Amino acid sequence: MNTHFFFNSLPVKYRSQYRLHYTYQNLVAIRGASIVFLLLNVIIRILYLVFPISLTKAQNFPEFNFSNWVFIIITPVFLIASNLFIVSFKSHKKATTGMSLLVFLFALYIIVCGMYSSFIATSNPSNALTLYLVALSLISVIIVFEYYETVLLLIAIELFFTSLLFYSETPATDMLYNQLISAILLSGFYFISRYFFSYKANYYFQLIEIREKNSEIEKASEFKNQVLGMVAHDLRNPIAAVESIAMMMELDEVDEETQDNINMMKASCVKARSIIDDLLEAARNENIAVIETQDIELNQWLNNIVGEWKLQLGNKVNVLFSSSVSVAHALINHEKFHRVIDNLISNAVKFSKDRDNVDVRLLKLNDTVVIEVQDYGMGIPANMLPEIFNQFSKAGRAGLRGEKSTGLGLSIVRQIIEKHKGTISVTSTEGQGSTFRITLPAVNSF
Repeated sequence: MNTHFFFNSLPVKYRSQYRLHYTYQNLVAIRGASIVFLLLNVIIRILYLVFPISLTKAQNFPEFNFSNWVFIIITPVFLIASNLFIVSFKSHKKATTGMSLLVFLFALYIIVCGMYSSFIATSNPSNALTLYLVALSLISVIIVFEYYETVLLLIAIELFFTSLLFYSETPATDMLYNQLISAILLSGFYFISRYFFSYKANYYFQLIEIREKNSEIEKASEFKNQVLGMVAHDLRNPIAAVESIAMMMELDEVDEETQDNINMMKASCVKARSIIDDLLEAARNENIAVIETQDIELNQWLNNIVGEWKLQLGNKVNVLFSSSVSVAHALINHEKFHRVIDNLISNAVKFSKDRDNVDVRLLKLNDTVVIEVQDYGMGIPANMLPEIFNQFSKAGRAGLRGEKSTGLGLSIVRQIIEKHKGTISVTSTEGQGSTFRITLPAVNSF
């Protein structure tokens, strides 16, 4: 919404919400302005005491002296009232008539103070317009008024200005001149006030729109995760049934072609189960804000994982572990971070040729531990690198042995690492391989 409310009020739909928003801002503005105005007058009073001879001989000193005492006495009333209303607003989240009246009276008070300080004390209407302009500009900027409040304030100011002209017995020609200037200043006040009203209203509408969009996104994400979880869970049973049938078929004597078909069924079931696990993990990680961790020594932990991969792969790909530190501790979730390392090694193996090496390295830099998984395979094209950690990434590719990609693995890896307060990065050159680097906060164990 991009609207200027120069001659109308807000739509009814937003009026009460925006009123709550700006009422609190107005009260805070009154409190701040009261403090500044009170300090200013206290400083003037101190100057009267420090330099009595110089200041008391100034023209119209009695009027200045009187106005200074009036301001010192009245301003704290607005300060105290604004504080009380701020406390009340925080407690009840409700804008009251009393709050609106305080805002209106304070605006009128500041403008009248500006007029009185120069207009009455110097008996010169021309000089009055300077502070008059300053007061009008200040109020139009710091306080938000509704359309009808602005009009009422304009009428009250004009009536007071006119009464001061009559009180000071201004000549008819000067009175007309000052009224004309006043009308111009009040017109400026009106448009400045409505401009800032529109500006702040549009800013508020943008905040509301962002909140609504965020709420919709959160609900859509929650719904997506629920559906994802239910679908993935419900798919397990039919897949398990197909796998059981395949295993039962193997119990009978089957020819080579049938065995190939059974093996294909079993491999498809394994792949489908892997995809389901990825979907469930992705949904689960989005819903978990904090994960449970424990202090783990990474040398032995990573060495055990590499040992598992060696048994699994045999001599197909050589997975090797090396470490430049004798002891390295980090707070990790054993199950989830095991999945991270498995995923990175799995990807490295997928894009490595037979007999190639996959290096898993552990090192320590300052207050962090670094885990690197490097392969020497086909590498990642430069245009794909920015996309590889996104969910359902289009950067997913089939492996050298035809392994399929869901586009979820590295997204899950990043989610888990970030929940460990760590980071992951990748460097890659096509035809030379890729290196994934995990950085985690180190734990000092004694």
